[in-house]
Amino acid sequence: MKILIRGATVVLPTGSLQTSVLVDGAKIAAIDPAVHTTVDEVVDAVGLHLLPGVIDDQVHFREPGLTHKEDLRTASMACAKGGVTTFLEMPNTVPPATTQALVEAKLALAAEKSVVNYGFYIGATPTNVAELAAATRTPGIKIFIGSSTGDLLVDDQEALERIFAETTLPITAHCEDETTVRRNRARLAGTRDVADHSRIRDREAAVVATRRAIDLAKRHRHRFHVLHVSTGDETDLLADHANLITAEACPHHLFFNVDDYSLLGTRVQMNPSIKSADDNRRLWQALLDGRIQVVATDHAPHTLEEKARPYPESPSGLPAVENSLALMLNEANRGRCKLEQVVQWMCEAPARVWDIVDKGRIEVGNDADLVLVDMHMAATIRDEEQLTKCRWSPWHGTTLMGWPVRTWVLGREVYRHGVIDATIRGGEARFDHSRGGYWKTS
Repeated sequence: MKILIRGATVVLPTGSLQTSVLVDGAKIAAIDPAVHTTVDEVVDAVGLHLLPGVIDDQVHFREPGLTHKEDLRTASMACAKGGVTTFLEMPNTVPPATTQALVEAKLALAAEKSVVNYGFYIGATPTNVAELAAATRTPGIKIFIGSSTGDLLVDDQEALERIFAETTLPITAHCEDETTVRRNRARLAGTRDVADHSRIRDREAAVVATRRAIDLAKRHRHRFHVLHVSTGDETDLLADHANLITAEACPHHLFFNVDDYSLLGTRVQMNPSIKSADDNRRLWQALLDGRIQVVATDHAPHTLEEKARPYPESPSGLPAVENSLALMLNEANRGRCKLEQVVQWMCEAPARVWDIVDKGRIEVGNDADLVLVDMHMAATIRDEEQLTKCRWSPWHGTTLMGWPVRTWVLGREVYRHGVIDATIRGGEARFDHSRGGYWKTS
């Protein structure tokens, strides 16, 4: 099927241009095609902006094993509504994806259920280095340096050294120092104040673990991506990247801080924890100056009943894929950043960091993963309107300007003005790790 998206302001790798884009099957066939090109459908996009589909490189979609919170169908529908056309999912499901067979089992589930494109990390344990070294069909290796239990917690230095030394896939990690967290938890034992979550998982816990992981990456010359940077002090460590280190920020760390506990309580309980207003400011500055390259959600839903448990029985995590692009479009409308920067952070950079083939940019030959946005549309986030299975958002009641209105996955329209085509199926993301990552990709 040929589709002509006509007259949009298209965000191209070279800048924004009012033009038309021709989609032929699953691919972008032309930019500014001939006027009399024969097509099956014409989309009048005058007054709208056409963006590459968002790539969210950090989500927890809970399948298998925890599907009362979320599953691949509900989560991918939320993605489509939010303009996210590709997700990369973390391994801490039940069972955790720590073998090639378990990664492939998740790929098979996604092929049956996901309306957007997908990929799945393989999880590190203290003893599965050989499995990690041989892994395929995955963006990379995920290490939990803190904030996990059982086999997925890798806090032993010898095990970390082996993983960095004996594997070649890109590595990413949750960086919170377990020793620091346990010491703080003992000091605040018995607390029922959710604000103490940010004192237990404090600035030191994040900085110590991030410094440790960066040291491993530099010594072993191993590509490393720092997940969910939550402190300004961590951004100072990212300046000396040595062509190996990339990093990301999440909306909750960009927009929420410890002052929000009084109103939102456990809805903003996260690992790593939210920090101060000054950390919000410094994270934004690191995005703007390039020390942080990616914006991703760490979408980690729990039911409202689970979140309503008294702290510390309440679980950490919040949903975000449905609203992350709109949150950033709103900031572009406010003048905090440019729309082209939002596309760089949410589309192009994650494709480059994870060597994703044919995604992240609007250019001829790339996959037709596209999102049409109305920068003048205002809408309010409401719990009851969320497609994520948990049916809530920490941004409930927030009005944003700038929203996705239509989404295409591999050339097929999956979302239009509030309606999802649940019959669409995305494709497995392909990775070419010979490309060399963010710094070596033109």
